[in-house]
Amino acid sequence: MEASSQLHGLLQLRHPVLLAPMAGIAGGRLARAVSEAGGFGFIGGGYGDEQWLHEQLQLVDGVAFGVGFITWALHERPHLLAQAMDAGASAILLSFGDIRPFAKSVHAAGRVLVAQVQTVLQAREAEAEGAHILVAQGGEGGGHSGVRGTMALVPAVVDAVDVPVVAAGGIADGRGLAASLALGAQGVMCGTAFYAAEESLAHPDARRLLTLASGDDTTKSDLFDVARGLNWPAGPWGLRTLQNALTEQWAGASPEMLHAHKEELQATLTLARQSSDHRQAPIIAGEAADLVRHVLPAEVIVKQMLATAREALARLAPKPGG
Repeated sequence: MEASSQLHGLLQLRHPVLLAPMAGIAGGRLARAVSEAGGFGFIGGGYGDEQWLHEQLQLVDGVAFGVGFITWALHERPHLLAQAMDAGASAILLSFGDIRPFAKSVHAAGRVLVAQVQTVLQAREAEAEGAHILVAQGGEGGGHSGVRGTMALVPAVVDAVDVPVVAAGGIADGRGLAASLALGAQGVMCGTAFYAAEESLAHPDARRLLTLASGDDTTKSDLFDVARGLNWPAGPWGLRTLQNALTEQWAGASPEMLHAHKEELQATLTLARQSSDHRQAPIIAGEAADLVRHVLPAEVIVKQMLATAREALARLAPKPGG
């Protein structure tokens, strides 16, 4: 399954599968593997760890790759944008925040500007600011997202803009890819599908637990943002993770209550991370968790996704005499 001429021209990928820039999970090794498989890998620039980003950028030399940033966090460390582009990133993805302060720099460097959006209004605004590609992200995805569902958001964004649209949120196999193409998207961006990849930076126990999980086991809250000391701006974001003992303990807690216990939560999470205790530490995954049943190389994940998409589209093709 070949990528559209538009998407290929912008990203030089062969297949319409993009790796989501999962913070702390999508490192250089995983981004490289997805790109070498014919997709396009984004390193997760996350919250701006300069040394970590430097180390991961060393692992993608010789392949096309991008770097994704949480836009409001990039405002606090804007020099990381130049660091990524100087290291050869051919695309910059921005999500959750105002892209205007960075769009001019990305354009001037001749890079592809990708904007992840959660509403039609955001899509129109990002196109007006010069985004070359839009990622329409539904609320089913792991990590932070908006509230609209992928199925309705993607065609609405496709109808509202003239630039290529990539679908994201709850897509982890070829059936999701086929459905996204039917909705008018030119490709998909996947996070949960690659969380358990062999090249992922996720802890081995977290990868194993994901392969046993269901989308029914996910929950969305501000708990782990507070516990990590992250000052997310006001909005309907929330962090989708697998449920665990800590999320059950704090289920239904208001943001005010969570912040009132901030020090306690931070101490709990620090200890959990040190001991890799995922009864307390988060596994950031989306509603497509049911579709991730094995720890596999990223190349195999891409190949399986493409094969399943071809099968799905073939089933829908008109039959002779039908």
